[in-house]
Amino acid sequence: MASLTEWKVPAAAQPRAEDYNFDLERTLSAVVGLHSIIPGDAFTADTLGTERAGNGVVIEDGLILTIGYLITEAETVWLHLADGRVVQGHALGIDTESGFGLVQALGQLDLEPLPLGSSAATELNDRIVVGGIGGRTRSLAGRIAAKQEFAGYWEYLLDEAIFTHPAHPNWGGTGLISAAGELIGIGSLQLEREHGGKSEHLNMNVPIDLLKPVLDDLRKFGRVNKPARPWLGMYVTEIEDKIVAVGIAPRGPAARAELRTGDVILAVKGEKVSDAASFYRKLWALGPAGIDVPLTLYREGDTFDVAVTSTDRANMLKKPRLH
Repeated sequence: MASLTEWKVPAAAQPRAEDYNFDLERTLSAVVGLHSIIPGDAFTADTLGTERAGNGVVIEDGLILTIGYLITEAETVWLHLADGRVVQGHALGIDTESGFGLVQALGQLDLEPLPLGSSAATELNDRIVVGGIGGRTRSLAGRIAAKQEFAGYWEYLLDEAIFTHPAHPNWGGTGLISAAGELIGIGSLQLEREHGGKSEHLNMNVPIDLLKPVLDDLRKFGRVNKPARPWLGMYVTEIEDKIVAVGIAPRGPAARAELRTGDVILAVKGEKVSDAASFYRKLWALGPAGIDVPLTLYREGDTFDVAVTSTDRANMLKKPRLH
């Protein structure tokens, strides 16, 4: 994956070793490049692509933490090390609630793992490093710009995501590293916000504290060992205090119930919803995957009720296979 290493962060944004009381180069060496190959008939192939590239962080001997969308339905995973070596990996597990993904290296990495810190202990304006594959010149120095709720259009919600500035250009799976040299999050998205009268780009990071309760399950079972949340297969956005379907996943529950792009979701089981977070919370509070979800919809001048039989999203996905 030459594309992962043929660019550099602008020199002024790169972290400088003298600014930290830990070994910056050794810490950044725990970040690896990640390249996944996904079958063309995979459920996520059309939306996420059949080749995905990003970063991952070694957290234990041979165990790499990344963002889950990079390895969802991956048939082949390659790990690219800063010294030029390439090692095959296996997509070990994904936690759909947090968004974390785990990869097991199938060869020797000889890299020192990055210790896990506490994302809860972080504060606004804390100094951080966003680590990408390739060391200091492909990492950046920044600060925590916000800690707040994040609702993703793909039925995803974090109670308190970590937003950092400036934004790393190759954000997927980057390591969010504290001033103490510990891993406090994993890069997921790049977003734009208005700040001080102008727009700026931020990285949204999944906080590392969400990994600790599920890590053992991901190692053993490839997923968290508890009932899955109900999934509808709807992509939604907020427009003028209304929840609007902007996409329907093919073959998903919403598609089978004949929901359409443009449908407005007014209520879940009779309880009104006006933002994505409340919609998800009311949906998930109904029970585990498989339950019928009563929705009140507005479409082309008509208001009506429909029951959508939910499913476990994992049922739609190809399972990792160890070659």
